[in-house]
Amino acid sequence: MTKRLYIQDVATRDGFQIEPNFIPTEDKIVLIDQLSETGLAKIEVTSFTSPKAIPNLRDAEEVMRGIRRVSGVEYTVLVPNVKGCERALSCDVDEINLVMSASDTHGMANLRMTPEQSLLQFREIIEVTRGSGVFINASLSTTFGCPFEGDVPEPRVYELVQRLLDIGVQGVTLCDTTGMADPAQVERICREALSNWPEAVFTAHFHNTRGMGLANALAALNAGIDRFDASLGGLGGCPYAPGASGNICTEDLVHMFQRMGTNTGVDLDRLLQCAASLPELVGHDVPGAVLKAGKSDRRYPKPKWLEGSDK
Repeated sequence: MTKRLYIQDVATRDGFQIEPNFIPTEDKIVLIDQLSETGLAKIEVTSFTSPKAIPNLRDAEEVMRGIRRVSGVEYTVLVPNVKGCERALSCDVDEINLVMSASDTHGMANLRMTPEQSLLQFREIIEVTRGSGVFINASLSTTFGCPFEGDVPEPRVYELVQRLLDIGVQGVTLCDTTGMADPAQVERICREALSNWPEAVFTAHFHNTRGMGLANALAALNAGIDRFDASLGGLGGCPYAPGASGNICTEDLVHMFQRMGTNTGVDLDRLLQCAASLPELVGHDVPGAVLKAGKSDRRYPKPKWLEGSDK
């Protein structure tokens, strides 16, 4: 496989937003600058939400204005409303990510809005961005299942994708918000989306809540998806979604894809160096597997009693 895959790291937004302690602004900037040197295609830097709602990201402007931009890397932010959009535009972001849910109950729990209300707000935000050249992406939470309602009907997902594209959204992220997806479902939905809207930009976003995150990413790849969200160290989750553990781990995802012969454009060794800084930064262990075990081509010395043996 030689097709280029595009990986977006979301740790400094999706990961840091639910950490128990505030990560100092300078530390965020240093980490983002280091990630910018790894070959990642995109970095979701922060969220321009209310500091009262997400106090860990209250320094959004300082972080966006403090990072060093690297050519070839796109710097994206999450925007919850028109005010957040105006703040983001003042920081010269490359992409704005909007979030809505395919589920009424999750939408109310997470955003206090139904899908219909979210779409109305998106229209207002998109109007504010006209002429700015900023790319508009929408993340569709609970695409693969809702922790409150259970299965989300697939026709409902496709209906919302169409409506998002109709109002001017350019990219759609299909999100497994609480790790409810299975590989067969993922491949089916991703194939349908790519077939129905070949001009749209689709990204896959998985959580590893039930240990199927990388299997689902592989299923999305087999369906034709070439853009993936992941989080350094496996940090993250959703503060309004019961059971939503961390996102799939960026370095684990890159390691798997590279072992398969795919081109991620990422320097895995540099990425692992970034991941190694996380436990001290966040004050606890992180879920990433490759950071603990090493890459699969790692070799260990033979036991002493086998020294000199041909085995």
